[in-house]
Amino acid sequence: MKNVIKYIAQALVDKPEMVEVSETAGNQISVLELKVAKEDLGKVIGKQGRTAQAMRTILSAASAKLNKRSVLEIIE
Repeated sequence: MKNVIKYIAQALVDKPEMVEVSETAGNQISVLELKVAKEDLGKVIGKQGRTAQAMRTILSAASAKLNKRSVLEIIE
């Protein structure tokens, strides 16, 4: 899951080397924290949060195949 989010975020931003994804895994829920450069934050969130919501949808679909639940947090 971590690699999927990192790949998508790096494709969206101007500074892909600044993209960091950390994962905190539990029994059924895993929390992914995405950090990007401050000037790239708007690109990752998108207009009215549509890009962020699309990333969360992809993450949910991939997690469902593993019978888990994943949450994406975008850190400023």
